[in-house]
Amino acid sequence: MSSAAQSASGQEAQEPLWQPGPDRIARAQVTCFQSWAASRFGAPAAHPSDPLTSYQALHTWSVREPERFWQAVAEWFDVRFSTPYDTVLADASMPGAVWFPGATLNYAEHALRPAEDASRTGGAALIHLDERHEIREIDRSELRRQVASLAEQLRRLGVAPGDRVSGYLPNIPQAVIALLATAAVGAVWASCAPDFGVRSVLDRFQQVEPVVLFAVDGYRYGGKEHDRRGIVAELRRELPTVRAVVHIPLLGTAAPGGVLEWDALVGGDPEPVYEQVPFDHPLWVLYSSGTTGLPKAIVQSQGGILLEHLKQAGLHMDLGPSDRFFWYTSTGWMMWNFLVSGLLVGSTVVLYDGSPGYPDTGAQWRVAERTRTTVFGTSAAYVMACRKAGVEPARDYDLSAVQCIATTGSPLPPDGFRWIHDAVKEDTWLASVSGGTDVCSCFAGGVPTLPVYTGELQAACLGTDLQAWDANGKPVLDEVGELVVAQPMPSMPIGFWNDPDGTRYRESYFEMFPGVWRHGDWITITSHGTVIIHGRSDSTLNRQGVRMGSADIYEVVERLPEIRESLVIGIEQPDGGYWMPLFVQLAEDATLDDRLRDRIKRAIRSELSPRHVPDEIIAVPGVPHTLTGKRIEVPVKRLLQGTPLDKAVNPGSVDDLGLLRYYEKLAADRRPQS
Repeated sequence: MSSAAQSASGQEAQEPLWQPGPDRIARAQVTCFQSWAASRFGAPAAHPSDPLTSYQALHTWSVREPERFWQAVAEWFDVRFSTPYDTVLADASMPGAVWFPGATLNYAEHALRPAEDASRTGGAALIHLDERHEIREIDRSELRRQVASLAEQLRRLGVAPGDRVSGYLPNIPQAVIALLATAAVGAVWASCAPDFGVRSVLDRFQQVEPVVLFAVDGYRYGGKEHDRRGIVAELRRELPTVRAVVHIPLLGTAAPGGVLEWDALVGGDPEPVYEQVPFDHPLWVLYSSGTTGLPKAIVQSQGGILLEHLKQAGLHMDLGPSDRFFWYTSTGWMMWNFLVSGLLVGSTVVLYDGSPGYPDTGAQWRVAERTRTTVFGTSAAYVMACRKAGVEPARDYDLSAVQCIATTGSPLPPDGFRWIHDAVKEDTWLASVSGGTDVCSCFAGGVPTLPVYTGELQAACLGTDLQAWDANGKPVLDEVGELVVAQPMPSMPIGFWNDPDGTRYRESYFEMFPGVWRHGDWITITSHGTVIIHGRSDSTLNRQGVRMGSADIYEVVERLPEIRESLVIGIEQPDGGYWMPLFVQLAEDATLDDRLRDRIKRAIRSELSPRHVPDEIIAVPGVPHTLTGKRIEVPVKRLLQGTPLDKAVNPGSVDDLGLLRYYEKLAADRRPQS
């Protein structure tokens, strides 16, 4: 049994790191929802005096009676169906589940609905700041006006339901406004952060063929200004479907010829018009890279995201109109889309555009102090970086408003749990969550009524039939298994873009266990209902929650004449770090010296992004392949994690077993320290 599983099996004796008081349990939205759903839909009654039993009963009901549960969610949050639905779940097949057929609605209408009663929900919809920490607020009525104006202009540009609109934008209010205006007209949103290089952006946007491109002239990061006008010009040349480019002068430069100015498009004051679209109408495309080929272009629906995010924000994060919701993210990560959905429950969304560690490691805590954030979201990597740097948030910052600290991106190690409790705020709910770009939500995470145990996520989320399965497809408890979801969730993709017969979608999630979603994480579900995440079970790279494809890196690195072939691996470490070595097979007469290492890093940084730059570059005699010529990544990852060769790979499936023996020896010599 692994050490993690041993730890899980003995948790009955462990004391909670934190547990909510009776008042917090009683007023939590999930408690109120359960009491209401018990009388209205036959859910098990809430028992605030026994919150664990109460939640477990509610969760069991939510996965055994999914139609009743999701109908209850829709009614509890007063989802406006402009046309009623015929049934809740007409087909529960995976893939291919059919939710709320016949219904029409609009995501943007719900995000802006709190503006209809601003006196009840408070003024600010968005709070924005960058590294200069100059705070800008946009109230709800102003957000609604700008979205309505931009949506009207998009219609005048000929943007119709189903058209794609792309944003090459940082985490700024204009990005939120552009997303909501796109949704309002029924078009489909796709975004990339401006630290992405040309190749990364084109690999994403060329797939969806946008008709409008929103782009900044540059961005500020790490105390420096980064001009992106040259990249935007190249995007214009390489995206022939783009009919209009909207210039956002973040650095104050003049718009080039033939583009539209942002201010001119948001200056009107029309009445909002929200296109009423079918429940399964595409809302946005998110990108998640596999190990080969182009990034997966994941399509999620207006209705599915609306319901899932209402549930997640309202019931699991306990967000409401009095909250200020911050998550450190970029527009290239699904957490940005999730952050925007804080608007659905009336929360004020805090947008920060800048480096997570500038001018010092405590930068994010300073944002929380300055904005009076109540729900503070960050990455596990940032928490561990603060711990290592000796940051003392409780001493140096006023975090009295913070009621919840949430983490994701990678598993938060036990030391991270303890550091938050000891160095940040002792009486604060710690919501470590885990999900994926693939569903733009969480499979397991925070529950405001449950205790927090060190190193463990509090519970599986409502409506999520989360299980750990062994290799034979059997559920296991207190043992490491594959993360699977045995029933559909509304935010599961309606498909991938340019995957008309669904082949790539099925291969991505349903190949190992047909009809059941296999996500690619190793997890343990404990006997008391908590969840432990052990990291990726496949070879997809995952840095700070941003999943990257190895194929992207190979394409850039192997353009260099000195590199014959390469192999990149990402490994989660016990201390919360992430080690990403790049192995290179050199061309004849080439030498891996500091100069070549610098050239490799510069190429990756400029063509892809700083996140793609490896931690170490190592010369190797060759790259192992399968008999069909595919690079072997997962077995090498397992070797680097200490798995014996005979258990890491079937020897009969590789072209050169001697090469794998080389990696096994290298692993023994160079394995990263725990």
